Amino acid sequence: MLEIKELYKRYATVALNKVSMAFSPGEIVGLFGENGAGKTTLFKCILGYTYYFGTVTLDGEKITHRNIARIAYGSNSNTFFGSLSLSEHRDFYAMSFPTFNGPRFDLLADFFELPPEKPLKNLSQGQKNQAETILALSQGATYILLDEPFANNDIFNREDFYKILLGLLKPEECLILASHLIDELKMFVSRVVLLRKGEIVADRTTEALDQEGLELVDWMKQLYSYENRAALFIERAERDGQ
Repeated sequence: MLEIKELYKRYATVALNKVSMAFSPGEIVGLFGENGAGKTTLFKCILGYTYYFGTVTLDGEKITHRNIARIAYGSNSNTFFGSLSLSEHRDFYAMSFPTFNGPRFDLLADFFELPPEKPLKNLSQGQKNQAETILALSQGATYILLDEPFANNDIFNREDFYKILLGLLKPEECLILASHLIDELKMFVSRVVLLRKGEIVADRTTEALDQEGLELVDWMKQLYSYENRAALFIERAERDGQ
């Protein structure tokens, strides 16, 4: 179990305010929230990329160099080695991680039709995100953190990828997706965690929402006290004769 207790992180303002939650193998979690809600900061704290208050443990132990390989991370900021090709990254990961899943890597690389020998820095932004997602999913980790992994990818690639991913994930793997693509992911995730201004607004399974007859997006709007700003703006413009 990946457990987070009383996680507190402050930059100029509070980014995470005493956040507590736990993730278990077999879950596919959608981590949703507005820009600045704290999703990326949460991932950085889990990985030890930034200083924080509180505790993050993996099966009861602090996360160190001894167990960090059990957590994989794919961002949309492209943290790979730009001068190396995808095949060179494959070799590097296979050498670095004993649990590296070569067949999964090859299948996903083939699905995305990525050029194996081209330096990653020369790929399109969408291809770079695909490469980073493939590397995270193939590392052989128990917990896979993906931060906006589908940025700059067209809807057809994304829909096919969701289907493939459901067939690839093993029962012992936990996938945590930070994303704004709520409508697309609602049929894919098994649990939804909502962050707002550094705090957990809600944490529910999609099964519980279905049993209560709640539609995910409408439920989120209600929790966020969402107002249709565009409609209000148009109404105001019409009233003012604009």
